[in-house]
Amino acid sequence: MTKKDPLHLPARLQPTRLEAGIDEVGRGCLAGPVVAAAVILTEDFDLPGLTDSKQLTAHRREDYDLTIREKAIAVSVGSATVEEIDRLNILGATFLAMERAIEGLEPHPGYLLIDGNRFRSHLEIPYETIVGGDGRVASIAAASIVAKVYRDHLMAHLAEEYPQYHWERNAGYGTAAHLAAIRSHGLTPHHRRSFAPCRPTLFDS
Repeated sequence: MTKKDPLHLPARLQPTRLEAGIDEVGRGCLAGPVVAAAVILTEDFDLPGLTDSKQLTAHRREDYDLTIREKAIAVSVGSATVEEIDRLNILGATFLAMERAIEGLEPHPGYLLIDGNRFRSHLEIPYETIVGGDGRVASIAAASIVAKVYRDHLMAHLAEEYPQYHWERNAGYGTAAHLAAIRSHGLTPHHRRSFAPCRPTLFDS
């Protein structure tokens, strides 16, 4: 599959098939859940400039999120908690979040397009994985934006309770400021203790 023009990504791989694009955000974070989104678009959906959420400004993501939710056939968000991440490992928790997002779709899709190269599910829906899919297919790009906006809002909300970790800016990733805050203030219930910087140490609160 060749990379498509990022200004006009195809809404579906097969126009007449009810496809759902699925993507996740937050796998590499030290705190907070891993979040996945699943999006079903109309076959003629076209949003110029739609691409991987990481290539967009926060303002553009917010605008696109509203448009996607308004015009999509279905949008669903699923997540896996910090406890599930620590128990299952991050890959297993990511698959769980994706499965929950897919299960929340109405109508149910007939085919799944998963960003990345691996997927595992109990769902009996055919699927394919697409490396770099969030820059190739509109439904996956849309899912990446919905997941990113949702998780960023969640981390900003958690930051109100734990302002010293600056999650409203780093979204839980291991920035220098976040690591310094862990050293100074210890861990919160929202930190992933299975991740190396957060494994039980003298920083544990």
